[in-house]
Amino acid sequence: MTTTARSHTVDHLCEAISRLGSESAFEVLARARALEAAGRSIVHMEIGEPDFDTPAHIKAAGIAAIEANFSHYSPSAGIPDLRDTVAAYAARFRGVEPWTRDNVVVSPGAKPII
Repeated sequence: MTTTARSHTVDHLCEAISRLGSESAFEVLARARALEAAGRSIVHMEIGEPDFDTPAHIKAAGIAAIEANFSHYSPSAGIPDLRDTVAAYAARFRGVEPWTRDNVVVSPGAKPII
Protein backbone atom coordinates (compact mmCIF):
# COMPACT_ATOMS: atom_id res chain seq x y z
CA MET A 1 0.00 0.00 0.00
CA THR A 2 1.38 3.39 -0.92
CA THR A 3 1.78 6.20 1.58
CA THR A 4 -0.96 8.17 -0.22
CA ALA A 5 -3.35 5.20 -0.16
CA ARG A 6 -2.57 4.53 3.52
CA SER A 7 -3.15 8.20 4.36
CA HIS A 8 -6.51 8.14 2.53
CA THR A 9 -7.53 4.97 4.41
CA VAL A 10 -6.58 6.47 7.78
CA ASP A 11 -8.41 9.73 6.95
CA HIS A 12 -11.51 7.76 5.91
CA LEU A 13 -11.38 5.71 9.11
CA CYS A 14 -10.97 8.80 11.29
CA GLU A 15 -13.92 10.46 9.54
CA ALA A 16 -16.09 7.38 10.07
CA ILE A 17 -15.16 7.14 13.74
CA SER A 18 -15.91 10.82 14.30
CA ARG A 19 -19.52 10.19 13.21
CA LEU A 20 -20.10 7.57 15.90
CA GLY A 21 -21.03 10.08 18.60
CA SER A 22 -21.61 9.26 22.24
CA GLU A 23 -23.42 6.35 23.82
CA SER A 24 -26.98 7.69 23.73
CA ALA A 25 -28.35 5.04 26.10
CA PHE A 26 -26.51 6.71 28.99
CA GLU A 27 -27.95 10.08 27.99
CA VAL A 28 -31.43 8.53 28.06
CA LEU A 29 -30.62 6.99 31.47
CA ALA A 30 -29.61 10.40 32.85
CA ARG A 31 -32.86 11.95 31.58
CA ALA A 32 -34.92 9.05 32.97
CA ARG A 33 -33.27 9.37 36.39
CA ALA A 34 -33.94 13.13 36.38
CA LEU A 35 -37.62 12.48 35.64
CA GLU A 36 -37.69 9.82 38.34
CA ALA A 37 -36.15 12.25 40.85
CA ALA A 38 -38.91 14.71 39.92
CA GLY A 39 -41.52 12.15 40.96
CA ARG A 40 -42.32 10.49 37.63
CA SER A 41 -42.79 6.71 37.51
CA ILE A 42 -40.18 5.36 35.11
CA VAL A 43 -39.71 1.89 33.63
CA HIS A 44 -35.99 1.71 32.87
CA MET A 45 -35.22 0.05 29.56
CA GLU A 46 -32.30 2.17 28.42
CA ILE A 47 -29.14 0.27 29.34
CA GLY A 48 -30.35 -3.17 30.30
CA GLU A 49 -29.52 -2.82 33.98
CA PRO A 50 -31.96 -4.87 36.07
CA ASP A 51 -34.00 -3.23 38.81
CA PHE A 52 -33.23 -6.06 41.25
CA ASP A 53 -30.15 -7.37 43.00
CA THR A 54 -28.31 -10.38 41.62
CA PRO A 55 -29.82 -13.56 43.14
CA ALA A 56 -27.61 -15.34 45.71
CA HIS A 57 -27.16 -18.50 43.62
CA ILE A 58 -25.90 -16.44 40.67
CA LYS A 59 -23.44 -14.60 42.93
CA ALA A 60 -22.22 -17.94 44.34
CA ALA A 61 -21.74 -19.35 40.83
CA GLY A 62 -19.75 -16.25 39.84
CA ILE A 63 -17.53 -16.54 42.90
CA ALA A 64 -16.99 -20.26 42.26
CA ALA A 65 -16.08 -19.55 38.63
CA ILE A 66 -13.52 -16.93 39.67
CA GLU A 67 -12.04 -19.27 42.28
CA ALA A 68 -11.75 -21.96 39.55
CA ASN A 69 -9.85 -19.43 37.40
CA PHE A 70 -12.60 -18.95 34.83
CA SER A 71 -11.56 -15.32 34.66
CA HIS A 72 -10.02 -15.08 31.21
CA TYR A 73 -11.47 -13.98 27.91
CA SER A 74 -13.61 -16.57 26.19
CA PRO A 75 -13.30 -17.34 22.48
CA SER A 76 -14.74 -14.49 20.42
CA ALA A 77 -17.69 -16.60 19.19
CA GLY A 78 -18.50 -17.72 22.75
CA ILE A 79 -17.78 -20.67 25.02
CA PRO A 80 -18.05 -23.87 22.91
CA ASP A 81 -20.20 -25.79 25.43
CA LEU A 82 -22.63 -22.86 25.65
CA ARG A 83 -22.78 -22.63 21.85
CA ASP A 84 -23.53 -26.39 21.72
CA THR A 85 -26.36 -25.94 24.22
CA VAL A 86 -27.81 -22.97 22.30
CA ALA A 87 -27.53 -24.89 19.02
CA ALA A 88 -29.36 -27.91 20.47
CA TYR A 89 -32.11 -25.67 21.85
CA ALA A 90 -32.45 -23.78 18.57
CA ALA A 91 -32.63 -27.04 16.61
CA ARG A 92 -35.48 -28.28 18.85
CA PHE A 93 -37.27 -24.92 19.04
CA ARG A 94 -37.03 -24.13 15.32
CA GLY A 95 -37.19 -27.71 14.08
CA VAL A 96 -33.99 -27.24 12.09
CA GLU A 97 -31.48 -30.07 11.87
CA PRO A 98 -28.54 -30.21 11.92
CA TRP A 99 -27.78 -27.10 13.91
CA THR A 100 -24.31 -26.94 15.43
CA ARG A 101 -22.11 -24.50 17.32
CA ASP A 102 -20.92 -23.27 13.92
CA ASN A 103 -24.38 -21.69 13.54
CA VAL A 104 -24.17 -19.90 16.90
CA VAL A 105 -22.32 -16.83 18.16
CA VAL A 106 -22.74 -15.73 21.78
CA SER A 107 -21.90 -12.13 22.64
CA PRO A 108 -22.35 -9.80 25.64
CA GLY A 109 -25.10 -7.77 23.97
CA ALA A 110 -25.92 -6.60 20.48
CA LYS A 111 -23.37 -3.82 20.02
CA PRO A 112 -20.23 -6.01 20.19
CA ILE A 113 -21.60 -8.39 17.56
CA ILE A 114 -22.47 -5.56 15.17
